[in-house]
Amino acid sequence: MVKDFQNYKTLILPSKGHLRNVSDYEATGGYKALKDVLAAKESTWTRENVINEVKTAGLRGRGGAGFNTGLKWSFMPKPDGGKRYIAANGDESEPGTFKDRVIFEFNPHLFIEGAIIGAYAIQADAVYVYIRGEYRSWINFMETAIADAYKAGYLGKNILGSGVNIDMYVHSGAGAYICGEESSLMESLEGKRGYPRVKPPFPAQRGLWGRPTTINNIESLANVPLILNMGSANYAAMGAKTHPGPVLYGISGHVNRPGVYEYPTGMLITDLIYNVAGGIRNGKKLKALVPGGSSTPILRADQIDGVSMDADSLRTAGSMMGTAGMAILDEDTDIVDFLYRITHFYHHESCGQCTPCREGTGWLEKLLHKIKTGEGELRDLDLLLDLTSQMEGRTVCALADAAAWPVRYTVTRFRDEFEARCKKSVFAFA
Repeated sequence: MVKDFQNYKTLILPSKGHLRNVSDYEATGGYKALKDVLAAKESTWTRENVINEVKTAGLRGRGGAGFNTGLKWSFMPKPDGGKRYIAANGDESEPGTFKDRVIFEFNPHLFIEGAIIGAYAIQADAVYVYIRGEYRSWINFMETAIADAYKAGYLGKNILGSGVNIDMYVHSGAGAYICGEESSLMESLEGKRGYPRVKPPFPAQRGLWGRPTTINNIESLANVPLILNMGSANYAAMGAKTHPGPVLYGISGHVNRPGVYEYPTGMLITDLIYNVAGGIRNGKKLKALVPGGSSTPILRADQIDGVSMDADSLRTAGSMMGTAGMAILDEDTDIVDFLYRITHFYHHESCGQCTPCREGTGWLEKLLHKIKTGEGELRDLDLLLDLTSQMEGRTVCALADAAAWPVRYTVTRFRDEFEARCKKSVFAFA
């Protein structure tokens, strides 16, 4: 766990102001890692060495799955003369998650530099930056930053005289949560309806327009220049041993200072709530925490002592790191209403391709509405849990799992509150 967090100096977020102007970013050492890589690409920084450096650093994807980024890059097949791509996922539509937009607003060139280095490493011809459609202002920030990067010679043909050619494009979504799933994102980029694809083939074998593609989260790519500048060993020593590096913690809910805060992984949940976010508002007590976006299992207040924000600690506690979007719930929270709102979201956002998800999310919402309005019966609680087991792992993508987990763990961990809203089962006999 991180102890001396008060003296931490941010690496992703600027200490003050923003670095949207390319000259301001360069003045802080920006694009140094890219220049070093391209200058030494035939010796120190071969493509394979860049991949191995990121792999050794232990950078785990910041989009929710937590997979080793360098290892994912290594899955790309050898070039065959055709096009290859990176799809940068900035859809960020999960409730409780809002950390990528601060990169777009305050330090877009850090992401751009990391994406160019990643494209060089896997020999990609272009980077497609997929951004949530509601992020209109942040889309503008990114389009301006990319245009400036082209003017400065960091994008386009023969980057910095290296012979490397990489293009970058921004694509805005149209309000569909499902397009945050990597294969739906690719379908959307191709101009199709956002239906998840059956795997295999995986994106590295057959991705955008049938060509090898790697999908990375925005924050993941923003970490790449940090690794190359400080070295993989120093990066790996920061934060939790098995889940290292800085993280953007999006803290929302019933705290005095909600917002996005950068600290290393391995921060104690209690430090983040009470020291970083100023404690529970109005002097209330903590009731529960959703640690990584709405799909991650809820934790009761009595479950978080000694738990830190990293994959292993949260797994032991019975939840997941996810996107580090922490939703804090105080003692006055109506947990039944809270779960109903989450379930309504997943029902609304199901693409409808798979029956367990299409029908299951609807039944979850109906049953919870029944309980919420005082018409539920005790047996409905067991029916909810049974539904979650019928949904999980039975669909093309993980949206059904994302809808099932909040229901399963919230009902299980706060069953007394659900039972209090239910009537006893009544059987009528003729």
